[in-house]
Amino acid sequence: MYTIVPNVFTSTHCVMLGLLLTFAIAHSGGAALREKAEKLIGARLYRILFALVSLVLAVILIVYFFNHRYDGLQLWQVQNVPGIQTLVWVLSAISFVFLYPSTFNLLEVAAISKPQVHMYETGIIRITRHPQMVGQIIWCVAHTLWIGTTFTLVTSIGLVIHHLFAVWHGDRRLYARYGEAFEEVKRRTSIIPFAAVLDGRQSIKAKEFLRPAYLGVACFVLLFWWSHPLLMSLTSRVEW
Repeated sequence: MYTIVPNVFTSTHCVMLGLLLTFAIAHSGGAALREKAEKLIGARLYRILFALVSLVLAVILIVYFFNHRYDGLQLWQVQNVPGIQTLVWVLSAISFVFLYPSTFNLLEVAAISKPQVHMYETGIIRITRHPQMVGQIIWCVAHTLWIGTTFTLVTSIGLVIHHLFAVWHGDRRLYARYGEAFEEVKRRTSIIPFAAVLDGRQSIKAKEFLRPAYLGVACFVLLFWWSHPLLMSLTSRVEW
């Protein structure tokens, strides 16, 4: 008698981990080289090259994830549970608010204005010093809950590990640039959301959130919600 062992970890799991590692090396490595690179080629050209590499790798990751999200073992299936779809969309919308603080400096992102290294202590930074990490974790929780496969779980674990590394790496780079000034900001802020607010080191100022950038994030969420089926259809035509 033969026992059939389910193919839990397909080759696509390994490919995704490889893609995530490539993105992490390029993104974090590029960030680490920023100061030296800007001296050699200038801040604007560095920003263009860094954004181009990151964008290309991110698109590859997204397309590959869309096309293989149901690979591997189905760990759970809750898509028909009442309220789950709404919960996933709400969590996804919240994640984008944390994920894209860079929308506050679109001219710098596009290298129209000279890119700068900023050290903020306002707005969402009062909630968490590393909003992109928090946003990524929320996104991963939402999508892993909705899809429920080993492929999505592996992808989420890889993304979270990268962003946790980025927390350490980002703080290290800010300290190298700003020294004691960053240590002061670090003491007044927190990595864990709302921790600095709850223990009195910070207070939320609503007016700091009344910015056009947040309207842009809201429009992006609505656009993404509307175009989600179209994106799925388009990526399915890519044979990766």
